[in-house]
Amino acid sequence: MTTMTTASPSTPALLVLADGLVLRGDAFGASGTAIGEVVFNTGMTGYQEVMTDPSYSGQLVTFTYPELGNTGVNAADQEADAPQVSGVIARQLVPQPSSWRSEGTLESWLQRHNVVGIAGIDTRALVRHLREGGAINGAISSDGSTPQQLLERVRSAPSMAGLNLAERVSTPTPYDWTSLCSAGFDQRPQPSPQRPYKVVAIDFGIKRAILERLAAHGCTITVLPADASLEQVLALEPEGVFLSNGPGDPAAVTAGIALARGLVEQADLPVFGICLGHQILGLALGGSTYKLGYGHRGLNHPCGSTGLVEITSQNHGFALDAPSLPVDQVEVTHVNLNDRTVAALAHRHKPIFGVQYHPEASPGPHDADHHFGRFAALMAERRF
Repeated sequence: MTTMTTASPSTPALLVLADGLVLRGDAFGASGTAIGEVVFNTGMTGYQEVMTDPSYSGQLVTFTYPELGNTGVNAADQEADAPQVSGVIARQLVPQPSSWRSEGTLESWLQRHNVVGIAGIDTRALVRHLREGGAINGAISSDGSTPQQLLERVRSAPSMAGLNLAERVSTPTPYDWTSLCSAGFDQRPQPSPQRPYKVVAIDFGIKRAILERLAAHGCTITVLPADASLEQVLALEPEGVFLSNGPGDPAAVTAGIALARGLVEQADLPVFGICLGHQILGLALGGSTYKLGYGHRGLNHPCGSTGLVEITSQNHGFALDAPSLPVDQVEVTHVNLNDRTVAALAHRHKPIFGVQYHPEASPGPHDADHHFGRFAALMAERRF
């Protein structure tokens, strides 16, 4: 992305898709050009959590809720230090927020972090276009570039398929999350064990809310980079290993797959994966993944098994191929009830499981928070 100045409310902006669609609107946030995969999120709230979720790295996010910015922004709702999206697409930008929690406007926050946005777009028409044709590369521009210039740049940009974006957003060095939690993050405490569970979390693009929920369920957490080796993990003598969410193509995260395979084959530890981490587990167990047409990004996806349904928060563009999973080792425990894609899996013989959705929500419902308790229970069982 290249940016130069702050966009004024009257600055025209363009949205150009790789299939040639051109939409015109008004610029907000930073002025310049941003290129990425155009996707949509159907949530009615939580735009700041979405924009700071590292899983959205490399994407231009269309918000289907017609107003954006009505609750402002605040430091407590961030999932990372800064926005992770490449750009923002909105129907209408609210200039003055109305919330007692607001610490500033969305407009000024995006300007400060150099994120390009476009408003005044018919987002309903855009979402229908994406649903029919699939997620596609595009560009938001307010720097005077012509549609043809933007189209050439968009068509030369790499596809999301094959991209290892986890290495881009992962921490470069290990750190101890527990010490950060004590600095004031809300942990929403749960019943704690007499001795905390020692967990190693692999950062493929981890959200703060996930770390908070692990800590709230009695874990102390050491976070390692996405390229951590099995030897590095085992040297910390963890009681459990967590594989985080993250952006990009799971099949391209070769170091993470190798680590997960080593954990399955050589270590006798509870392992829990969320979203990208769930897909990496599936790949390590012999499965394969494929790119969804337009992905699952929203707060109301029903997932479950016979007699059990959870309303879930989701953000992913790839999925595990159910027939590819070895049935003698892997059980598909939950499916997405909208399209029957794999929503959760468990190893039949080892304390290993993964969920495609986000049990920490943030934003979204908390139906699935029990999966953190499930991980803690697996570690507790090994103490006796």
